[in-house]
Amino acid sequence: MAAQGAEERVEQAVRLRAAVLTISDRCLARTQADASGPAVAARLAEHGYDVVRREVLGDERAAIEARLRELAEEGGCDVIFTTGGTGVAARDVTPEATRAVVEREIPGLGELMRAEGLKKTRRAALSRATAGTLGRTLIVNLPGSPKGALESLDAIVELAPHIVELLQGRTAHGPDEERAAQQPE
Repeated sequence: MAAQGAEERVEQAVRLRAAVLTISDRCLARTQADASGPAVAARLAEHGYDVVRREVLGDERAAIEARLRELAEEGGCDVIFTTGGTGVAARDVTPEATRAVVEREIPGLGELMRAEGLKKTRRAALSRATAGTLGRTLIVNLPGSPKGALESLDAIVELAPHIVELLQGRTAHGPDEERAAQQPE
């Protein structure tokens, strides 16, 4: 039911186009099945997103940076969700690649994902996931485990449409926000 309400909200504004990039050497080599990418894509579809790309990349910083830039510059997606490479292992470089390409980091999204994750497991504190903007595209890092990726996505998915609206220049506030801004403190 909550997913249906979110889908209606996304459709009322603009149906967002999303890319999902799984970052995993093992998935790329096909020694492990990609479980998180399809799970994230399915959850996004439940929320009314059009998943226009789903790809698997290895844990190579330069390749991740290049693909993030390409997708943002092509303009075919509003949001890029990565899954994987956010932990503390030596080859976990997704946050570094993301920080290298974003123009503005949005640390609050990573903080919110970790805060929600900590309600379920202390290991959420090990995630280094971040988010930021490149041109008119929002980029969000999610953990590599399907459960962690979905929990993190659920924590921030309803904020993405507002961020995209702002990136696209739609900065007018709704009546509730205007009333709140006019209230004396």
